[in-house]
Amino acid sequence: MREFIFGTDWWSDCDDAVAARLLVRAHASGEIKLLGAVINATKEDSVASLDGFLSEEGLVGLPIGIDREATDYSRPGSYQARLVKYAKTYKSNEDAEDGVRLYRRLLSEASDKVELVEVGFFQVVAALIESEPDDISPLSGIELMKQKVSKIWAMAGRWDRKFGHENNFDRGPRSRAAAAVFCEKCPVPVTFLGFEIGFDVISGSKLSKDDILFGVLADHGSAGGRSSWDPMTALMAVVGDEEKAGYTTVRGQAFADADTGTNIFEKCDTGPHLYVKRAFPPEYYASEIDKRIN
Repeated sequence: MREFIFGTDWWSDCDDAVAARLLVRAHASGEIKLLGAVINATKEDSVASLDGFLSEEGLVGLPIGIDREATDYSRPGSYQARLVKYAKTYKSNEDAEDGVRLYRRLLSEASDKVELVEVGFFQVVAALIESEPDDISPLSGIELMKQKVSKIWAMAGRWDRKFGHENNFDRGPRSRAAAAVFCEKCPVPVTFLGFEIGFDVISGSKLSKDDILFGVLADHGSAGGRSSWDPMTALMAVVGDEEKAGYTTVRGQAFADADTGTNIFEKCDTGPHLYVKRAFPPEYYASEIDKRIN
């Protein structure tokens, strides 16, 4: 069975929660095994609210890691407060493991290669890439990833223009620096789903009003559905094949500027990176997501 770790900002936007439900449902159905989640934008209730959501979704005790230093991403959380009361395992951010250590531990313990679904900021994965051997593993981060990570599915960048800007790469100094490290040094294949792919795909519009996920979307101001960047990335990862998930791909090397956050893409037949283009109208992807979350 394919195994996954979910990296999320779990922050101001609600499409992370739609992606989380999709992954949990795939876990419950036996399509994948979800090993853990790592939060890369810190608010007061980050860990407890994610634990509460996962617990209500039927996945109690999933290991959660966090970057406790990532408090410099602006905007308040929109939906976390309603979820804290459902927490079962983690009552505060202090109860969670450091994000890099959790990645290293889960990868070291994995019996086979793992796939990462990254829909937030990249400083934890960048720190994983640059991590040194420790008490968890004698391998460096690059060595550990080469040995234990088969692929990364990432919501990041804007690839429909020569010089793109997108939130996950260009939120601030931390995200820009991390994006540059990730693009330059990541030792495993990456498929990017960019801003241009998900902004007009609206999913979650058919949720029942007594559904906890509807409450999350409503708290965000998206009771009628939300743009689908993160759930599209999660669904593509679960399907495990870009073409079967409804995309064409462009291969090459992605770069991100550490000072400006600008992303560019150099096409190359042997490059380690892909970005996707939609093969179908927006309604196709919204329907595929809604089938999985209702």
